[in-house]
Amino acid sequence: MLTLADIGFDAPTALLARYGLQLVRVADGAAIPGSYWGESEAGLIGERVHARADTPVHSLLHEAAHLIVLPSERRATVHTDATDSVEEEDAVCVLQALLGDALPGVGRERVLADMDVWGYTFRLGSAKAYFEHDAEAAWQWLAQRGLVDPDTRLLQ
Repeated sequence: MLTLADIGFDAPTALLARYGLQLVRVADGAAIPGSYWGESEAGLIGERVHARADTPVHSLLHEAAHLIVLPSERRATVHTDATDSVEEEDAVCVLQALLGDALPGVGRERVLADMDVWGYTFRLGSAKAYFEHDAEAAWQWLAQRGLVDPDTRLLQ
């Protein structure tokens, strides 16, 4: 599983800043504020994503994607749990893979593979199969919010 220790904090910090988010580095071994899953998983508080060096990159991207899809007034109220919307969760799973393409040495293939290793479950059996063949509603959801180009399916 690819972690922030493997890629560093600079590129993820710059990526999150493009969306008005801040990446907060948490000391090794310290509890991660706002982490829904605990352990090394990224956490959310307002417009900040908290992570340690051992945080999986896919976790950082997933939590960041939750904030990216929200209007700024809703971001401010987020603490730990970003949504109870199935549609939003599905869209976030697609967006996190696209965000992987924006990080040098990561890419969507690695994000999707790490999602499978982590334990994401999808009807077609893998994150990649979901992304490529079963996520039409998620693609539409993201396009309607101006986050992806509906024709190229790339980040706007």
